[in-house]
Amino acid sequence: MLTMAGVNRRKFLQTTAASAAGLTLGTASFRAARAATDLTVGVIYVGARDDFGWNQAHAVAVQALKGVPGVKVVEEENVPETDAVAKTMESMINLDGAALILPTSFGYYSPFMIEEAKSHPDVQFRHAAPLWTDKDPKNAGSYFAFLDQAHYIDGVAAGAASVSGKLGFVAAKPIGIVLRNINSFLLGARTVNPKATCQVIFTGEWSLPVREAEATNALVDAGCDLITCHVDGPKVVIQTAESRGVKTCGHNASQAPLAPKGFVTGAEYKWITIYKGFAELLGKGQPLPNITFGGYDKDMVQNTPYGAGATDKARMAADAAIKDLKAGKPIWTTAVKDNKGQVVLPNAPYDNYAPDLNSMTYLIEGVIGSAS
Repeated sequence: MLTMAGVNRRKFLQTTAASAAGLTLGTASFRAARAATDLTVGVIYVGARDDFGWNQAHAVAVQALKGVPGVKVVEEENVPETDAVAKTMESMINLDGAALILPTSFGYYSPFMIEEAKSHPDVQFRHAAPLWTDKDPKNAGSYFAFLDQAHYIDGVAAGAASVSGKLGFVAAKPIGIVLRNINSFLLGARTVNPKATCQVIFTGEWSLPVREAEATNALVDAGCDLITCHVDGPKVVIQTAESRGVKTCGHNASQAPLAPKGFVTGAEYKWITIYKGFAELLGKGQPLPNITFGGYDKDMVQNTPYGAGATDKARMAADAAIKDLKAGKPIWTTAVKDNKGQVVLPNAPYDNYAPDLNSMTYLIEGVIGSAS
């Protein structure tokens, strides 16, 4: 039972969480350490926790929850996006007594998490993708970090570290989040090399190691001397590029150990900020917001420390760009055309959280590839 200054756990968890445009979370010590007892948090991963990618980024952050007195974490990895995840959530609730469920994969949301939230109104559910709407259960919600800001920094460093100016991008699917990361990457590169290009190959799935290796090799054969990616587990992409003697920028978590010669930097989620914030809110007896999001200015993304592939110019340019992002400076400052010549962002400058940036269906000028 979680007792919080006279607030009953069940009553608290049934409270409707207020929607929020964002949540400013600092590094204050956990009041939860004093107030929380026997709070169980269930965390579900679609792959292995040590995949050097999406799942590992969450698993690293979850360690922070394990260090909070009175908080217990139960985890399950390699859970497919089928009714298997519903069974896992049921088990965590009924057998482990989980009061907060964090299903971390895109396909867990609907119908699985939504139906579980309806069936368990006394449990809070927060999902790692910007999918929640006010039509969904009020004990559910979304949390998300805008990794395009860190990919923009990747691009700045890549534009300076690349000799040819030909960059490569291995991507899973041409959906809005992925397209935004690709476009932001090239946008960053062109701040230091206006002639830089980015060739993209879509694999069609979040995890297809053989196809990811083929795409990486194809991009190197096409003359790209720096490769990055947006797939669940970037390990194959980074190792294949390293074996071909080309530089790399990472995605999701740190892949620096995989490329001791060519790693430049990487775009990383900083889920620890959100998870610490959730724990602190629970400790205060306050409701969790339905929507939590942020970027560099809210300490929710970061870039991997520079590797051997980063030149002095790359380090200086990226450091300056990070400083600007932390201060909230916009990165989309001029009108933008897609790679078919149509103006797609006419009303620049755009705030880094502008809704227009959430609905990208295109690749910007300079990106070689098709979004359809």
